[in-house]
Amino acid sequence: MNEARPGPLGLFGGTFDPLHIAHLRLALEARESLGLSGVCFIPAGNPALRDAPACPAAHRLAMVERAVAGLPGFSVDATEVLAAEGNSAPGYTVDTLQRQRRLHGEERPLVLLIGADAFARLESWQRWRDLFALAHIAVATRPGHALKFPAGTQAAGAHGAALDVEFNARQGKAADLAAAPAGRIVPFAITALEISATAIRGRLAAGLSARYLVPDPVLDYIESHQLYRTPHGH
Repeated sequence: MNEARPGPLGLFGGTFDPLHIAHLRLALEARESLGLSGVCFIPAGNPALRDAPACPAAHRLAMVERAVAGLPGFSVDATEVLAAEGNSAPGYTVDTLQRQRRLHGEERPLVLLIGADAFARLESWQRWRDLFALAHIAVATRPGHALKFPAGTQAAGAHGAALDVEFNARQGKAADLAAAPAGRIVPFAITALEISATAIRGRLAAGLSARYLVPDPVLDYIESHQLYRTPHGH
């Protein structure tokens, strides 16, 4: 692969509150399944469409940095967290992708990694149609579950018809990602792991162990800073 055209870069945003094993598996399996040259984790500063994170952004960033340190092909972008310091304005994925596009140039294939549940709600995202001009979207699905919106489902209703049209027009395969900088929607199956940050925070608040649910460096950080030990995470 020549340096003039680097391979597709996966962009994995999230609150990572905290980062856990299923996050790392998604990134690893995306890299393998989609032929990505790497995956960049982008912790959110002030996420727009979810409740405020339980843990301050600086701690969430530190946990991600510790989790991926030394792992081949994984990197961390602190831009969203740094931009949120002293600024309560919500951050939107379209703005993140615009920053990433400026950083990596017009020709680098960028691949936004999201889950199937998030993809089904894509029309509620800020300027969602603009996403396709900025990056490909790779959608993680459970094994054996096709990414489609049959009649009667939430995504096929009044607020899902436009997304259905985009999906049908843009659906591609992993091999398509390297051929263009943006524009494709590519489903890929990942190992189904029933692990959630919400459940992990609940365990920690109850004084229970999160070992083997989060990477050891993350658990060490949580314990050393006494994070999530109350229902409010502080």
